[in-house]
Amino acid sequence: MSGDEGDFGRGVWGPLCGTGGVCGLAWAGRSVAVEGMETTPFLDEAQLAAGLPAILAAPREVGTLELIVRRPAENQREVLAEARLDPAEGVVGDNWRTRGSRSTPDGAANPEMQLNVMGARAVALVAGTRARWALAGDQLYVDLDLSAENLPAGTRLAIGAEAVIEVTAPPHTGCAKFTARFGLPAMKFVNSPEGKRLRLRGLNAKVVQAGTVRTGDPVRRVR
Repeated sequence: MSGDEGDFGRGVWGPLCGTGGVCGLAWAGRSVAVEGMETTPFLDEAQLAAGLPAILAAPREVGTLELIVRRPAENQREVLAEARLDPAEGVVGDNWRTRGSRSTPDGAANPEMQLNVMGARAVALVAGTRARWALAGDQLYVDLDLSAENLPAGTRLAIGAEAVIEVTAPPHTGCAKFTARFGLPAMKFVNSPEGKRLRLRGLNAKVVQAGTVRTGDPVRRVR
């Protein structure tokens, strides 16, 4: 794995952002348009398959919160050092509630899809550089085994000292935006039967106990 993908065995990571202005703005907490984020060549099927062993080596019991992203508006991203998780709002300041959902009869926000959580190793593989992780559109990126076997719906995860989230049943799958940002092979990789079993695209969750979370916080299974 490259330095951008991280050395998970030792917990060593490159800087969140490179020398480009876009990444610096994101780290400062300012909103950055998705279209303004850097691009990188897409990986092909063989390259993605070669990265799978590293994903499978993710910790199963206690992991790490590697990145927090807030979406203040459509196609906007704010990379945060810390955020408040709230049972009514999800990530405070995120557009989950105001954006609504096509999965509900009235188009209101779906409480079972309040949080989108993606595995850090999976996004590191498809994104190419850490500065592009936020393009995936998830709010929390964790170094933890997110597979359905390890975290069935109803599993609760404690993040840091206060917050608790619960894994929910609705699947989280790759879509047209994911394809545009990471390539068709990446979409097929995460949406394959194995990819869905491993939840390579991530999972949906909801906040059940409020709290402030910070990058570097431990993520622990509590139920």
